[in-house]
Amino acid sequence: MNILVCVKQVPGTTKVNINPQTNTLMRQGIENIINPFDTYALEEAVRLKERFGGKVTVLSMGPPQAEAILREAVSCGADEAILIGDAAFAGSDTLATSYTLSQAIKKIKDYDLIICGRQTIDGDTAQVGPETAEMLGIAFVSYVSKVDDIKEGLMQVQRLIEEGHEVVETLLPALITVVKEINVPRLPSLRGKAKAKSAVITNWNALALDADKERLGLTGSPTKVVKIFSPQRTRTGEMLPGSPEEQIASLINKLRSSQLI
Repeated sequence: MNILVCVKQVPGTTKVNINPQTNTLMRQGIENIINPFDTYALEEAVRLKERFGGKVTVLSMGPPQAEAILREAVSCGADEAILIGDAAFAGSDTLATSYTLSQAIKKIKDYDLIICGRQTIDGDTAQVGPETAEMLGIAFVSYVSKVDDIKEGLMQVQRLIEEGHEVVETLLPALITVVKEINVPRLPSLRGKAKAKSAVITNWNALALDADKERLGLTGSPTKVVKIFSPQRTRTGEMLPGSPEEQIASLINKLRSSQLI
């Protein structure tokens, strides 16, 4: 069974700067980590490999420094890692990202299951998983909290809903997005760290993917960020004189004059 896992490198801090020209995150010089939701996807892939056999390949679309999270994924049980990197991918929205990932997956060809985290902590859109599945023309199940069984080209899963869980059976190949309730991610072992250090990371650019340049990066992104800014909060305080009773009466008058009550 060949399992693909899509992971993303995200800022490990909320203190990030915005490029004023492109309105995109400036990731240089800040700590980067694996998107936390993607760690559950990776862990589930490794567990499925242990249950059913096969191979786990992890993919990440990002700059050269994203190689670090791919090595971390290898240390946690992934067998192969692919970095999808090219300046042409810069500024991609979810549609352009999904197109790029789908082109990479089509290049791999041989896969049974794709696992993604529910969403990323920097974008919070939860769109890349379903969009990628749509572009590949395969089944999609969201909010998966448990994989019950996989056999004879079918997979049975439980997905989290507001009222509890529902059981879904789908044909393979399929793409699922998982929630954190599905497992507890493991820590890298010493053997895993040694393997990751010497692992060969495959690099694919836009040319290797045979991708349509008009569908990549900012050019291929119909979603345009017009402006990003931190809201300016201004607060003023006023001490009300007098006794508690006088203060209460004064406060009520101020609220009435401002039409708040």
